[in-house]
Amino acid sequence: MDPNEFFREVTLRICSSLDIQQALTQTFEYLGQIMPADLISLNYIDMERRSVFPVARVAREGFYSYIEDLDSNTPLSDEFMRFVREQKAERGGSFVTLINNPDGIPEPLLRCFPDLAAFSTIALSLSIRNEPIGSIAVSAEGHNRFTRQHAAMLELVKDPIAMAMSNARRFMQLERMKDLLAEDNRALSADIERMAGTEVIGADFGLRQVMEMVRRSAGANSPVLLLGETGTGKEVIANAIHVASRRRSGPMIRLQCGAVPETLLDSELFGHEKGAFTGATGRKRGRFERADGGTIFLDEIGELSPEAQVKLLRVLQEKQFERVGGTQTIQVDVRVIAATHRDLERMVREGRFREDLWYRLSVFPIRIPPLRLRRDDIPSLVAYFAERKAMEMSLPVVPRIGQETLNRLTAYDWPGNVRELQNIVERALILSDGKRLDIPELHAPVQGREGEVGYRPSNDSVRTMDEAVADHIRFVLERTNGKVAGTGGAAELLQMNPSTLRFRMKRLNIQLAQARRVLQ
Repeated sequence: MDPNEFFREVTLRICSSLDIQQALTQTFEYLGQIMPADLISLNYIDMERRSVFPVARVAREGFYSYIEDLDSNTPLSDEFMRFVREQKAERGGSFVTLINNPDGIPEPLLRCFPDLAAFSTIALSLSIRNEPIGSIAVSAEGHNRFTRQHAAMLELVKDPIAMAMSNARRFMQLERMKDLLAEDNRALSADIERMAGTEVIGADFGLRQVMEMVRRSAGANSPVLLLGETGTGKEVIANAIHVASRRRSGPMIRLQCGAVPETLLDSELFGHEKGAFTGATGRKRGRFERADGGTIFLDEIGELSPEAQVKLLRVLQEKQFERVGGTQTIQVDVRVIAATHRDLERMVREGRFREDLWYRLSVFPIRIPPLRLRRDDIPSLVAYFAERKAMEMSLPVVPRIGQETLNRLTAYDWPGNVRELQNIVERALILSDGKRLDIPELHAPVQGREGEVGYRPSNDSVRTMDEAVADHIRFVLERTNGKVAGTGGAAELLQMNPSTLRFRMKRLNIQLAQARRVLQ
């Protein structure tokens, strides 16, 4: 047979795929037309560990892959290593060994590969840049089945087989690593779910109706809109919906809409291409793309700008988008859970929120009651936060909570809801003596002038949440003499990112000059 044609045909087959089953099977079928072949096997040699690791083999009865047992090996003895060096020297640098008679099989080789006694075998040593990496062996039942011409032809293709075997080995290792990472990710996700609130405190009492709505919504893919005051636990409920749904094995991606400056919101939601804008040094996947096959939780959806609302509506309607600076349309399968403390219906009437987006998001609204309307949950929440925070702080025991303390906590109105309760419990743990959890007196916000901390409007002057937030920001800016960022700035006092605060100020039309007049 023409050597060039043989080299070409074997190379095309052995390098046709990283799937070693497909590549080795095609090569085996072709070699069977040229020479006797009942078995072909690939083996990887680790010279540092002085061991042979099986990669794969194909026999007449079918394919066998060793991907599940990559660490199994045959140790190479000193005697075998000397034999390999001697054979290479005797062959004048040749990489092929022809074995037609079991009586002629060297003892070191037979001890490593006892099956050789029943076969005639051509063994081809494989190397890359003169470094041995393994071998390929073609075997046929019986003796005296191969000729020197067969051996010479197989030696022609040592280089493409060496590259294919090395790539296949690495591919198999990557596949195994991917499986291990996926397993670790599933375990980590389970831990995160437990920490993030898969166990909803109050599910049997104050949140009973909410959890019934969660169970009803879990089997659908429709958008869910969570409504409730700040700090009521909307993210915990969103997580519970995801965990209870068919998408629980997929990702749960979160975005605080109000925490991202408007100029970066498109990039955060939909990603960007390299060079799309200054600082875009590489391609970035957005939150929707990362949430494909799972759930995306958009907290404070009412903070979205009109432009972002239009793009979000398109994703909900068509399930597709383009990255910033890109032209490729990306399809996604994502369930949207949105949350807000705002009155979206009022915002729709005032033209500040798109009516069509409102109808898309409010397919299944769930209203989460504030903590003051589910006081029976307070003892359970206190015990839960105390135990979790004590563990985080490495306290030897959880301080005891007296009944008098629980009574005071239950009687308080909790304007900051569950988040305020959590912060107070954590503060009490820091100050406790390790035996008893003492919580100082709780005071409701005092009535003061509009714009002051703790301002409580009279019943006939109820303000919108935007007005209240704007007044509070103006007050804090007055306290900092208009300083937004840096140590002692308004952003630090409000525990916000400076760019987020500037974005809020722009949206609420807050000028620094206005802030300085608040207390005058």
